[in-house]
Formats: sequence, structure tokens, C-alpha cells
Amino acid sequence: MNQHDYVTLMAEYNAWMNRRMFEVCAGLSDDERKRDRGAFFGSIHGTLNHLMWADRAYLIRLGLLGSDLTIGRPGDVLFDDFEAMRAERERFDDLLLGWARDLEEGALSGTYALRSAVYRRARRIPMFVLIVQMFNHQTHHRGQITTLLSQAGLDIGSTDIPWMPHVDALATEEQPLTPAT
Repeated sequence: MNQHDYVTLMAEYNAWMNRRMFEVCAGLSDDERKRDRGAFFGSIHGTLNHLMWADRAYLIRLGLLGSDLTIGRPGDVLFDDFEAMRAERERFDDLLLGWARDLEEGALSGTYALRSAVYRRARRIPMFVLIVQMFNHQTHHRGQITTLLSQAGLDIGSTDIPWMPHVDALATEEQPLTPAT
């Protein structure tokens, strides 16, 4: 798998899961979404907000949002209104999908310099590490949200990449079948 295919698959997965997650979350009242459930960011809404904060930071770093924006702190509340957050989530996902689909091979081979607001220090890291972390971070916190939704009696369904709607179309007849283990 090349960088382009990996990044595109992960951006598609991210958008698919975010749509499903927001759809399920919309079934909760605002009070239920904002109820402190003991999660790291308190509530479902707080965790969604943290994901928005982090993805905003990554989009700024990738040059997909205005460079004059500040990243802020992980617990910053960007959205009090769920529907406004949902609309911005869709916009973020579209930006990330467009970036991924246009990514040129080798684009992730450089390094990225950043100053971490969380760890309060400068870092130089490989670009591919930044991108892997972005997708890993999204998956990690969506996992927390699916747990909170499950505790609230809501099932988001399968969260596995092979169950994305279009994955079957990615397989080709030329690929040998591997026996199940």
C-alpha cells in the first residue's frame, strides 16, 4: 500500500465513522450529550469537542485552515451547539478527504516542526508520524464515544474498516484469496 492509498482510506474511514457517530449522537437530548459520564473530557459532547479541537489543529498544520488561527488547548470548547459542531465536522471531513485524495506520493516523507501546546515544547517529527497520529487520535476518541453511547443504550454498529460500504469494491479478482484463520 502506498501513502496515498493509506491516507485516502483513513480519511474515508474517518468521514464514515464521524457521520455515523453524529447520527447516533443526534438521537440524544442536548442534556444527555452534555451529561458528565466520567470520560476524560467529561461528556459525549466534550469528547466530540476535543476531537474537533484536535482535527482543527491538524488541519491548520496541514495548511487546510487559515494560518492565522490559533490551536489553543485540548479542553477548549469550540462548540456549545451540537448542530453547528456537526456542520463543521462535515466541513473538516471534506477538507481532509480532498487533501488525502490529492496527496502526491512521497508528500509524507519530510519532517514537520511544531510547538506542542500540550507538552509545551518544540518538536520535529516525520510528517508520516504526524498523519498516523492524527488518524490514531481520531479512532481512539471515537472509541471512547462509542463506549459512552453503549452505556447510554445506543449502538453505533460495526466500527471496523472492512465494513465500510465501499471496501468490497477495492478488492480485485487478481488478488489471491487468503484462507480464514
